[in-house]
Amino acid sequence: MADKTPHPFFDLHTHGFVRVATSTPQVRTADIAFNARGIIAEAERAAARNVDVLLYPELSLSSYAMDDLHLQAAILDAVDAEIAHIVEVSRSIPTVLVSGAPLRRNGRIYNCALAICRGAVLGVVPKSFLPNYREYYEKRWFAHGRDCVGLTIEAGGSEVPFGTDLLFKHSAIPGFVFGLEICEDFWSPTQPGTMAALAGATLILNLSASNIVIGKSDERHLLSRASSARSVCAYAYSASGHGESTTDLAWDGQGMIYELGELMVESVRFDREPELCIADIDCQRILNERMRMQTFNDAAEAAGRPEDWYRLIAFDHEPDGGDIGLERPIRRFPFVPNRQGKLDDDCYEAFNIQVSALVRRIEATNPKSLVIGISGGLDSTHALLVAARACDTLGLPRSTIRGYTMPGFGTSEGTRSNAWKLMKAIGVTAEEIDIKPTARLMLENIGHPFADGEPVYDTTFENVQAGLRTDYLFRLSGQHGGWVVGTGDLSELALGWCTYGVGDQMSHYNVNAGVPKTLIQYLISWTSATDQFDEETDAVLLSILDTEISPELVPASEDGAIQSTEAKIGPYELNDFFLHHILRWGQKPSHVAFLAWHAWRDAKTGVWPAGFPEARKNEYDLDTIAGWLEKFLRRFFAFSQFKRSALPNGPKVSSGGALSPRGDWRAPSDAVADVWLAELRNGLPHPTSD
Repeated sequence: MADKTPHPFFDLHTHGFVRVATSTPQVRTADIAFNARGIIAEAERAAARNVDVLLYPELSLSSYAMDDLHLQAAILDAVDAEIAHIVEVSRSIPTVLVSGAPLRRNGRIYNCALAICRGAVLGVVPKSFLPNYREYYEKRWFAHGRDCVGLTIEAGGSEVPFGTDLLFKHSAIPGFVFGLEICEDFWSPTQPGTMAALAGATLILNLSASNIVIGKSDERHLLSRASSARSVCAYAYSASGHGESTTDLAWDGQGMIYELGELMVESVRFDREPELCIADIDCQRILNERMRMQTFNDAAEAAGRPEDWYRLIAFDHEPDGGDIGLERPIRRFPFVPNRQGKLDDDCYEAFNIQVSALVRRIEATNPKSLVIGISGGLDSTHALLVAARACDTLGLPRSTIRGYTMPGFGTSEGTRSNAWKLMKAIGVTAEEIDIKPTARLMLENIGHPFADGEPVYDTTFENVQAGLRTDYLFRLSGQHGGWVVGTGDLSELALGWCTYGVGDQMSHYNVNAGVPKTLIQYLISWTSATDQFDEETDAVLLSILDTEISPELVPASEDGAIQSTEAKIGPYELNDFFLHHILRWGQKPSHVAFLAWHAWRDAKTGVWPAGFPEARKNEYDLDTIAGWLEKFLRRFFAFSQFKRSALPNGPKVSSGGALSPRGDWRAPSDAVADVWLAELRNGLPHPTSD
């Protein structure tokens, strides 16, 4: 069973994760005892995988495709007996079982979903909508359950809650609340699962039979994805598989789990063997999203506050806990898609969002020139590409763009050369201004030790150079009747890695404000790979991508080492990971650390973005992650907000969010980071405990 670890940090339940699985057990038409054995076998297999809740197909105990045999008393008696058997076996199984069976009540038969936990039937939910068209004849056998509320039914030898008004809430795991619906229910325009979600369910489970025809798998995906997105929940779906009668229909055993519109896992279809499809669902992420999405809460109010009249059935399946891993796709680069096709689509959208936004600003202001500082680094390179395409779109000559490279005390010959090559290849009006003489004069005027020959490379030394560059750009834009195109990216804004005011924090319009560093790298690669520009430009872009990220404000050391941004503020790949989960989802630091640890601790596991270089596949231990996360929290919450509160205009690009005070993020400039830092310290183990 699970490996016991003393510190709760390593237990996914601590962070509000729930292990969910769908199952396609062995089934034989109308063989109730055989089907019960298949259900039990899958339950035991799921328990060995530490599954919290296991979802079976519709009518999985009786089998679905048996037509008028549903009306046979012998069948229904056998179902009752085997429910009692499964309930008894479940006493030793630390997994909630959600299975389908036909049950009788007051001379009616209902197509039901049963929730079973540790020797008890928690409750029974009837199917609301019965298909009776084309190949379906369910109204011939079953009564609908739409009006069944506040009732009880006999199941497994006990009288248990029965109705469409049931939710099942774990007594110890925060946010673990599930509701049930059955097959046709989610083809209905008024989906019962939606009401269950509005009542508080974070997880909707659909027991389905759903025979397979060409194209139906796509339809199921569409409905499951839409259900999880629209109802702000996780959605698990399990359809009948091999063993059902094929008299007139066929079955594929499709299982899938979605969370907030994102596919977590799906099964192999048409498999003859029983299959478990497992994913860990983030209930806290779901609850956080509902807090942000007032439309969801307005809908709950408009629906009559279903949380006030749904019955909550408490349970505790007593999971083993400990370090049981994390069975969940985690993107190391949450702003960068993993699949090549999706990466191409996203890069196309991101690039054109920036271009379109800049085009509109040019149309609105009709400048004579666009002024950009070109350093030979990633951000200014990408901003220049966007500006060039904007000029192409408007039919303006690229010479409208005035590019300035402004070498300072730390500028390397490589970046200076790349800046010139790039401006020449793109065909902009290119000039160079050496800022060192003016910087020396300013340092001398303020009495800085560097002016007396001392190698003091402090923040003032750096900011004098950064400020002068921006000052020159603003004056040049006035001189040439234009305005300054900003280059600073979302990652730098999050970390406050920019000089405030007369510095790289300011511009007239910043096309990169919504794009994180990790995505900018891919956008530049994409422009090269998709031939957005010519071969000469592509060659320069590849050289720029291979250059170490550096502000180049401090002279190289005696051994030739240049100033490294990431050595100072942390790897951008980690910082962007932190930013996404904190900005977009509002996750606690310990939760973010847990996700980052599982994403980054082993470079050989998980999925990397398509074409990612082997040499750059890094891994980080928990102490390293925690150290950089602490620095991120200090910079993001306690240090940088005043810079973000005075941002110039710029387009939001990613659903991961932006930091404009007029958009996604509003925060006080004088807040402290103590709450986040304390939560991180209290939530993580001492270095010696892991």
